[in-house]
Amino acid sequence: MQIRSLVGGTARLCGMTTSLEEAAQAMVAESTGSLGVIEGSALAGIITERDILRAAAKGVDLSNEHVADWMTPDPDTVGPEIPVDEVAEWMLAAGYRHLPVMEDGELLGIASIKDVLWALHSASTEA
Repeated sequence: MQIRSLVGGTARLCGMTTSLEEAAQAMVAESTGSLGVIEGSALAGIITERDILRAAAKGVDLSNEHVADWMTPDPDTVGPEIPVDEVAEWMLAAGYRHLPVMEDGELLGIASIKDVLWALHSASTEA
C-alpha cells in the first residue's frame, strides 16, 4: 500500500499570518493534528498540535501569535508512491507524528502516525 491512499481528499491549510488560536480552532473543526502552512501556493511549513501546546506552555497569547513563528519550516516530505511501511520506519526514526505528502509541488495531504499505524494494522489483519 502506498502512502497516497492515506491522504486522499483536500489538504488542510493555513497561511503564514494565521494566528495560533485560529489554527487550533481549524484543527479541532477538522479533527486533525496538523495543518500545512502555505506562502503563496508553496508549502512553507507545518504547524502541529504540539507546536501550539508548546506556545501555550510558554504563556503566549495564542490570538496574537502567528503560525509562522511556531511552525516547522521547510518540513521533510514524501512522495505519494512511497510504501506505508517505509513511511512508518522514517517517521519512527525521525520522531515525526505528521509528514506532508507532496506531488509535483502540491501538498496532497499530511499523513499522521495514527493513519500509518491504522494502515499497517489493517494490512496485517488482511494477511
